[in-house]
Amino acid sequence: MDTPVPAPAADPRRRRVATAAALASAVEWYDYFVFGIAAALVLGDLYFPSGSPSAGVLAAFATFAVGFLARPVGGIIAGQLGDKHGRKPMLVLALTLMGVATAGIGLLPTYEQIGIAAPVLLVLFRIVQGLAVGAQWGGAMLMATEYAPEGKRGLYGSLVQLGVPIGVVTANSVFLLAGSLTSEAAFTSWGWRVPFVVGFLVLGLAWYIHTRVEETPEFREAERALAEAEKSQQERRSPLRTILRNHLGTVFLAGGSFAVNTATFYIIITGVLDYATRELDMERGAVLAVSLGVSVTQLALIPASAALSDRVGRLRIYAAGAVGLLLWAVPMFLLIDTASLLWLAVGTFVTSCFLSIMYGPQAALFAELFTAEMRYTGASLGYQIAAVFGGGLAPFVMVLLLEATGTSMSVAAYIIGLAVIALLSIRILATRASAVTPPTPDPTPPPVDAHAD
Repeated sequence: MDTPVPAPAADPRRRRVATAAALASAVEWYDYFVFGIAAALVLGDLYFPSGSPSAGVLAAFATFAVGFLARPVGGIIAGQLGDKHGRKPMLVLALTLMGVATAGIGLLPTYEQIGIAAPVLLVLFRIVQGLAVGAQWGGAMLMATEYAPEGKRGLYGSLVQLGVPIGVVTANSVFLLAGSLTSEAAFTSWGWRVPFVVGFLVLGLAWYIHTRVEETPEFREAERALAEAEKSQQERRSPLRTILRNHLGTVFLAGGSFAVNTATFYIIITGVLDYATRELDMERGAVLAVSLGVSVTQLALIPASAALSDRVGRLRIYAAGAVGLLLWAVPMFLLIDTASLLWLAVGTFVTSCFLSIMYGPQAALFAELFTAEMRYTGASLGYQIAAVFGGGLAPFVMVLLLEATGTSMSVAAYIIGLAVIALLSIRILATRASAVTPPTPDPTPPPVDAHAD
């Protein structure tokens, strides 16, 4: 395992890089989440008209899932280029792609206006969103973690992870505002488009910041070393080829460990929004407000769990969150099924606590699974595999399970199954870590590396 690069002496520069990475993450996730909310509320009727409300929602959620299928591709492309030529250019490219796709969705005519071209273009824009967020996460995460002060990699990595709850809070807030300022008819006609347009404007600001944030001295030194290698025509292995040949098992274990987190997250912010409003007849604004409030609590819990992982170990904290999700899945849906706003809030709040416990140390954990020359590729692939098989399919699977079984306990069983997979994956990763790393009295946990799968 490579030795972490010492943090630069100038704290303001380090903080500036971490802030830029966090801003990029927040803006990207905002744009990504507004699609999920719109899919649950209006996209089914506007772009996939049919005689069945469930069929329209399924079609909208399938389009939602398409973005997740594109995320590993974005991670592979950005990982290859980012491991060879730097993190920052990939972040700028990801922000630009997301801005174009988000604006396109906000301005896209409906099925009634342009026919079949409407859902086709919607799917294409969603694919671009997936490519962008797949490219963004690895670069933002590595900018934060690779230059963190000694012993604080988990905490600095959590700054990027905060982009998720910030994105949820902002997306829900803008949708709530749009709904409160428009009638039901106006919201369906044009009000839902406002969050997409707003997202594009904020994205432009984040892009401006990124183009003016200097790389750290250590990163510029790495770029110079790569340039010297190219001049001397030294052969440099493809990071993707190295991952596929020697570390594919680690990638799948990383994905397996995280799938329950991303699946449960999208179930409570997207699937439950559809379920509560369509099946339980709960008021849309109230359910959105609960989702907003629950996400706010994550702003404190994510960095707290990450900081704790810097002291007691990543996998220990990570596993505690997975156990919590396994045990809480059934009680959460029993509370939601009461159709009480209070119990909905309690059920999803406790769930978000366990999600935060896992999500806080996840960036540093994934960074430590791979050496620097293949870290962008390896960490991105692990994360995006989990996103495809967990988050992308979760709202779609939830609707299918509810339609097939008529009970939310089937969705709880789905979460439990993913939690079991997560705990098995974590167990294997922990075994590998102990096999390759000797015990150390240092309270900071040693890097996890699996050099042969």
